[in-house]
Amino acid sequence: MIYGINFLMLSDISDELGTIREKLIGTNVFSFVVQLCATLVLILVVIYFAYKPVKKLLKKRADYIESNITDSEKNKVIAEQNVKQSNDMILASKKEASTIIEKANKEALKQRVDLVEETKGEIKQMKKDAELDIERSRQETLQAVHEEMVSVALAASREILKREVNEKDDAKLAEDFIKKLD
Repeated sequence: MIYGINFLMLSDISDELGTIREKLIGTNVFSFVVQLCATLVLILVVIYFAYKPVKKLLKKRADYIESNITDSEKNKVIAEQNVKQSNDMILASKKEASTIIEKANKEALKQRVDLVEETKGEIKQMKKDAELDIERSRQETLQAVHEEMVSVALAASREILKREVNEKDDAKLAEDFIKKLD
């Protein structure tokens, strides 16, 4: 036994190969060639009518799948861009909304300040008007008191003098009396 192979076994194998060759080829070589040609024709027919169409169909399917994968990748890129654009638009909208709210708050504060100032101005004007009304009423009251005092003074002077004093004298006496009172 060399390298674990039995020589008897090798001779048996060569005898079997010889019988297999005889069975395949047989005694008639022409028969073998015809069978070989028929097998080759059969293989060519199978290749032409079955293998090539199946191969074309598989190629077409592979191309279709590849195009779907490519389209999917393109659509994914487009979707990612759209998501990014949407996020940018949302961010811009938030900034714009924040700006609008801030502007509205400033405008409301300005209007409030303006309204307070306007109200203060109206209050000051009303106070001035009231002071003017009070002063006018005071002047009218003083004038009325003055006139009453003049008439009382004229009546008193008539009583004292027991005579009728003319208007010039009345006015002069009244003025002198008032000056003394002030």
